[in-house]
Amino acid sequence: MSNKTIGLSDRLYNYLLSVSLREPEILVKLREETANHPAASMQIAPEQGQFMALLVQLLGASKTLEVGVFTGYSSLCVALALPPDGRIVACDVSEEYTAIARRYWQLAGVAHKIDLHLAPALETLDRLLASGQAETFDFAFIDADKENYWAYYERSLQLIRPGGLIAIDNVLWNGRVADLQDRDRSTQSIRDFNRQLLADGRVTISLVPIADGLTLALKPR
Repeated sequence: MSNKTIGLSDRLYNYLLSVSLREPEILVKLREETANHPAASMQIAPEQGQFMALLVQLLGASKTLEVGVFTGYSSLCVALALPPDGRIVACDVSEEYTAIARRYWQLAGVAHKIDLHLAPALETLDRLLASGQAETFDFAFIDADKENYWAYYERSLQLIRPGGLIAIDNVLWNGRVADLQDRDRSTQSIRDFNRQLLADGRVTISLVPIADGLTLALKPR
């Protein structure tokens, strides 16, 4: 995985950040702490977080979904962009990782916006559907185990409203998806997902080469 936009020289990437990134201090601190974490490569890039916050604002979103929280950078970006009554349903299985997330959500004053479910995400998504929450979400972000990407996507597609948007992370997988000699299970899962999504006529898609690759899937109105 890559936690900066791939395909750019360091000089050009640093220039990109210097002329575009408006990162609140609380996000800087979270990103810096996460950089020292053994799983730091799971951290999304700051320009991606800012991009997702912009998407949430463009949608006028008030209810969003996150599959895969890690230390909470992406959910904090979204929470800060939501209106005061906005809500995020966040799914993760790690008490350890999300303890960091919870601390920063609290420091940022957005903890009340985030409903964290510590359970396998498919169970949480199925519970949301069973409780009548289909087509009630404005935005969904998928960034969890790659083998279940399609299952997460299918449920998210049911949960978002017409006109809602799903963002799927790591679809370029640090370039490994283009290496046909790479038969790693996660790599192959992302390849399969990308091919399936290309053929899915239920949505309009765009793969944006930001950070590690972010595909946007718009559910038509």
